Amino acid sequence: MNESNDWHAGRSPFYRSLSAGLEPWASIADIHRQPYVHANFFKMHEVLSVPREDIAAHATSSGTTGQKSQMFWDDWTVRSGQQMVARIFDHYSWIDKREPVHYLLYTNEPQPGLRLGSSRTGQFLTDFAPIASLSYGLAHTGSGHEFDAFGAIRALQRFAEDGGPVRIFGFPAFLSFTLDRMAAMGIPPLRLNERSLVLFGGGWKGNADKQLAKRELYPRISKQLGIPDERIRDGFGSVEHSIPYIECARHHLHVPTWARVLTRSVRTLAPLPFGERGYLQFVSPYITSVPAQSVLMGDLASLHTPEECGCGTATPWFEVHGRAGISRNRSCAIAAAELLKDKA
Repeated sequence: MNESNDWHAGRSPFYRSLSAGLEPWASIADIHRQPYVHANFFKMHEVLSVPREDIAAHATSSGTTGQKSQMFWDDWTVRSGQQMVARIFDHYSWIDKREPVHYLLYTNEPQPGLRLGSSRTGQFLTDFAPIASLSYGLAHTGSGHEFDAFGAIRALQRFAEDGGPVRIFGFPAFLSFTLDRMAAMGIPPLRLNERSLVLFGGGWKGNADKQLAKRELYPRISKQLGIPDERIRDGFGSVEHSIPYIECARHHLHVPTWARVLTRSVRTLAPLPFGERGYLQFVSPYITSVPAQSVLMGDLASLHTPEECGCGTATPWFEVHGRAGISRNRSCAIAAAELLKDKA
């Protein structure tokens, strides 16, 4: 982190001003002194720590309207993120080359110029098992994207008939609504290959009134698709802090070794002890392109000890309790959920 702070202070006038007077960390105990940038800052400003010609990827956090976070990544940062995902998939034995896999991505079907971070992630996650077929729950219509419930149902039925493993990635709201439509149409439960995998990313922010708790959604997935509970995982991340936080088999979001997480009081911004709810602060030296090595999110969360999980992972875990306050800010999940308004 000392190297990361020096890097950004030497290349970003914004961060140099923000970190003025910051002494180098003597130990990890100094983490509470680390300056942070609020995630909303990136919705209004573009700040780079590398020349613009060194930017390898540019993504936004929302659709075509509303406030967008602009995030820029150089080669170092892109490779760092990809290595993290690869190590997570390897840790959970999700890298599987034994046979091709059917993919159903509840992300936007690619189109020229599409820069949504969620779409990029969905594409990258197909690298860890050979592709037998690739279907999208958010189909490109030529003039935009639409939630295609019937197309998703047909894809799942094909997968069940084929018998090969299936991987479902993306927004949980769309899979939930697909299951709703299956039930309404009287479609009997499908039995997908037991080596199938569901990995969620994004939330329900535009459909909070329809949101199901994990303890309700996961059993429905197992019942209607035949996928075991331990093969259903949620993930947490954002364009502003593009590090993946993936649930363990007991469905807790553990902090990986390359990051640290704090929670801060919504009143005083003071660091909080385990168990108390506050703003999430993510700290990691993974990024060189933008001074986003320490980001304060608008999410409310509580941090918990490893012993409170019991899965054997030795790092703390956090539980997200929702967004703080009421805001017009739109994330990828909100932009995607708006596609459902005309399809309800």
